[in-house]
Amino acid sequence: QVQLVESGGGLVQPGGSLRLSCAASGSIFSINAMRWYRQAPGKERELVASITNGAKYADSVKGRFTISRDNAKNTVYLQMSSLKPEDTAVYYCNADVRVVAGAEFRYWGQGTQVTVSS
Repeated sequence: QVQLVESGGGLVQPGGSLRLSCAASGSIFSINAMRWYRQAPGKERELVASITNGAKYADSVKGRFTISRDNAKNTVYLQMSSLKPEDTAVYYCNADVRVVAGAEFRYWGQGTQVTVSS
């Protein structure tokens, strides 16, 4: 069993910054890709950023968000700067995890709320 736990969400003013973390734990052999998604009220879930050996970003966050990972801690981060009200959403992480038994599965975290408002 593998669990992903996000943290770091909250209320921030426009132009501010937040850093999200997502830690994976359990029967992990290795982790391939790690990703951050977000879902705003009434909208579909969208991919924000992903990281394997390199990072990719949605156009809406390029230059403002930075994804990184610490493989020793099985953790992925999302540094968010110059936040806008339209960044308000529940942020979810997911990861492609190869478990100790050998198969690879995609796991999701429970989500963390980010609200950008004055």
